[in-house]
Amino acid sequence: MIEFEVFPNPSAGIFKIKAREMKNAVVEIYNLTGTKVFEQKDFSDAINKLEELLSHSKAVLLGAGASFCAGLPLTNQLTERALKSDKLSENSKQILTAIQTSFAGANPASHIEDYLSELVDWLAITARRANRNVTASSVSIGGTEYSNDQLLQAINEIKLAIFDVINVEVDSAVHERFVQALHRPMRPGKDSLPSTIDYLVMNYDTLIEDSLALSQLRYADGLEGGVSGWWNPSTFEHNNLDARVFKLHGSINWAEHASSSTPLRIAPHLKRSQDQAAKIMIWPASTKYRETQLDPYANLMHRARSVLNPQGGSQRVLLIAGYSFGDAHINLEIERGLRASNGNLTMIAFTSDAEPSGVLQTWYEDSAINEQVLIFADKGFFHAEQKAISTSSIEWWKFENLTQILEGGI
Repeated sequence: MIEFEVFPNPSAGIFKIKAREMKNAVVEIYNLTGTKVFEQKDFSDAINKLEELLSHSKAVLLGAGASFCAGLPLTNQLTERALKSDKLSENSKQILTAIQTSFAGANPASHIEDYLSELVDWLAITARRANRNVTASSVSIGGTEYSNDQLLQAINEIKLAIFDVINVEVDSAVHERFVQALHRPMRPGKDSLPSTIDYLVMNYDTLIEDSLALSQLRYADGLEGGVSGWWNPSTFEHNNLDARVFKLHGSINWAEHASSSTPLRIAPHLKRSQDQAAKIMIWPASTKYRETQLDPYANLMHRARSVLNPQGGSQRVLLIAGYSFGDAHINLEIERGLRASNGNLTMIAFTSDAEPSGVLQTWYEDSAINEQVLIFADKGFFHAEQKAISTSSIEWWKFENLTQILEGGI
């Protein structure tokens, strides 16, 4: 059994963790102010279970919260900054204001990807009407009629605004430590065959790819070439890969070009323009637009489904961090995997909620799959009939704290 002693580091604002093998160990975790949160064997057992599960084949799903410690905004912050961007014309700002107003009272709160989803769905309507030579091909948003061309302009401007917000200097140190911790044997001293780790990344940034490369770990992201490259999904099939990275919402260093319907990776020193020749290739969480039907999205989602539904009796663990479960499509694929994998998929979710809520609560309370669902919440650990509650915040869901847990002898 592993004992964790966690002490505050005021200068870094994160935990220091020391691990050692002991029998009948008790976990002592302190919050950032140095106050003891709990002292229960149940939490020691939870950490041991995490260690045990992560010795199996692994996949990782990362949301915006995983990039926050590197200096990138959370979704609500991204929304606020993008809406104020000088990349938006007055026409686009008017459209976004109308959409934002229509989302009043949304729970959870609406964000920029919701607005982009609405726009691309409306664009599909206007495009279909225009292709059929329908006279009334525009759509009404907030009482104003907008044409296909106006919607397309707004979408491209929003993507550029998002790019402008997240194309900033970031610190990859924590992410480098994270991938290095995951790719070393989880149980030193025991036989452990290296296996490829699949990263399902919901973020537009390149922190995972950069960290894998800087850690000298071989990976494929579906593009071939170098600093500039082209879409070639056969790279996912290369032998001796340490990791595969599936960018399920696209990437800020992908662009679509008039010469290709699939992404090109554009080197940062090359000119990016707002014309039709080069457009950032990102897409929102939920859309019925053509991007969901064509490569690269269709190919990436097909591969993600395979990751989430291990076959042939193989066990796989899905580690989820920084994700608020706001993408209904991804949630559906996770649930399908839990139900269809014959118990071979186990999900470990770290959440900032005090206890399971929303879809996590639904899965936790579902006796058909809850043995496969482990939830490390802000105030407790939840797994089937096992429940360990803390009266204070644990904060093991923070990406930097989770990274230190993984480094601490697990």
